[in-house]
Amino acid sequence: MNLILDLILRLALWLLLAPLLPGIINKVKAWIAGRRGPPVLQLYYDLAKLWRKSVLMSHLASPGFIIGPAVGWVALVAAALLMPLGPMGSAVSFRGDVLLLIYLLALARFCTAWAAMETGSAFEGMGAAREVSYAVLAEAAIIAAVLSLIVHTGSVSLITMLSPSAGAGVALLAAGLFTVLLAENCRVPFDDPNTHLELTMIHEVMVLDHSGPPLATILHGASVKLLLFAVLLVQAVLPIGEMSPLAATGTLVAGVLMVTVGVGLVESLVARLAFKRVPLLLTTAFLLCLFALLVAWKGGAK
Repeated sequence: MNLILDLILRLALWLLLAPLLPGIINKVKAWIAGRRGPPVLQLYYDLAKLWRKSVLMSHLASPGFIIGPAVGWVALVAAALLMPLGPMGSAVSFRGDVLLLIYLLALARFCTAWAAMETGSAFEGMGAAREVSYAVLAEAAIIAAVLSLIVHTGSVSLITMLSPSAGAGVALLAAGLFTVLLAENCRVPFDDPNTHLELTMIHEVMVLDHSGPPLATILHGASVKLLLFAVLLVQAVLPIGEMSPLAATGTLVAGVLMVTVGVGLVESLVARLAFKRVPLLLTTAFLLCLFALLVAWKGGAK
């Protein structure tokens, strides 16, 4: 009974707090631009409005158009439940759970691209092609970052890998993971979540034909993914597991807030890159994580 209650509380924590992050990012961007901006809770209002709307589908679309976002959302929520939350630990922990985390993130991306292809739209097919091509380099960086944590801790369990800090390569790992966070969540300089020009969109063009509850599912899943990567970055860089429960909780919350504000500052101060430069930046993120892996390997060999 306690296990079920703990799982329900964790699920509620992830689902209810995730939409807060995009609101904070938009507020930071508005503050930098000297505007009032939308409310921090704007995404909550948008999700409530979308759930009340009907679904419009292309006559070419199969049931996969609806199934794709649903399965992708479930995959992201399942990945979030695998992620430890400081002193609270994780809802489900086992040896090799980090591998399942990577596969669940890949499944969510596949489902989003699958649903986009169901519409038969050339623009959404173009966005799906861009998404999966950039994902090749982003996933390589994630794998290199995970390997550096595995080498540093000697464990393939998330709750053990994320307890100590990343050691001597912490700066390299932080820079690499933050770049991956921007790419995986389709933020500037990789993508602009606020653009409406199909020729320059990546993620947003894949959801142009979605409406109603499926679109709400996609938007909420994106916020869960942003929170997941922020928590991963903070716990990979800071020694959360070596602190007292109260200090660890405060540090985790403050770290996630700092990462969120950092994303807003990047989107305000950095221009979006041309498509031909995106692979170069993702390759840089991979090299940063690779160098962190080499530092962890050499440090452990001493």
